[in-house]
Amino acid sequence: MSGTDVSVIAVPGIPLVVAGDDVAALIGEALAALGRTLEPHDVVVVASTIISKAENRYVDLTGIEPSARAIELAAATEKDPRLVEVVLSESTAVSRAVPGVLIVRHRLGFVSANAGVDFSNATGSADVGILLPIDPDHSATVIRDRLASRFGVAPLAVVISDTHGRAFRRGNLNVAIGIAGIPPLLDARGSADLYGRVLEATSIPLADQVAAAAGLVTGEAAEGLPVVVVRGLRFDAADAPADDLNWPPALDLFA
Repeated sequence: MSGTDVSVIAVPGIPLVVAGDDVAALIGEALAALGRTLEPHDVVVVASTIISKAENRYVDLTGIEPSARAIELAAATEKDPRLVEVVLSESTAVSRAVPGVLIVRHRLGFVSANAGVDFSNATGSADVGILLPIDPDHSATVIRDRLASRFGVAPLAVVISDTHGRAFRRGNLNVAIGIAGIPPLLDARGSADLYGRVLEATSIPLADQVAAAAGLVTGEAAEGLPVVVVRGLRFDAADAPADDLNWPPALDLFA
């Protein structure tokens, strides 16, 4: 990877997404309305929320009947048993359950709080939230292919981002949960540092770095900027899954 000047460019004009919307078309139309195009090696970062909305991934807690396990965990975490039931339905394992905190391994492979179930920027109802997209890698691939065709540009990459906490660090950060066209990781092992020392363990989470950079522009509240173009990177096109960024359960020391 190279690139000494990297730009993070918001794409305003994306309307409020509703179920059934074509996200790739909305992005293309917004860029066209601004008189902008895409360039080779651009990375289009899309907030997972608008993918979920287009997929109608809403969940209404008023229709949820909590299981005995959900009721037990709700007591331990002091959370709504209905929410806990939804979290369990999106998860493969529970990592931590203490007052105010429920950490799980999501069905997509990563470890996160509340399985990514989000009630912010959903509908305004306290009982209606949004689940993460069904298959973020597939969504990223569809958007990448459609935009590459529309603007006649290659290579082009797409990252689907979501906000996660981090072990032993405060604050939330955007990470990649779906990717197309960009390597999830760059293996720097075997290269030399400034003093000629050979690196033995360095691995760079490129897709996560791009998602985090985009988060400087998208924001987390009412900014209304769910799409960002990161420009200036140089990378070899790749189609590895975002799951490559996750530690396998057997090697995860913190989950």
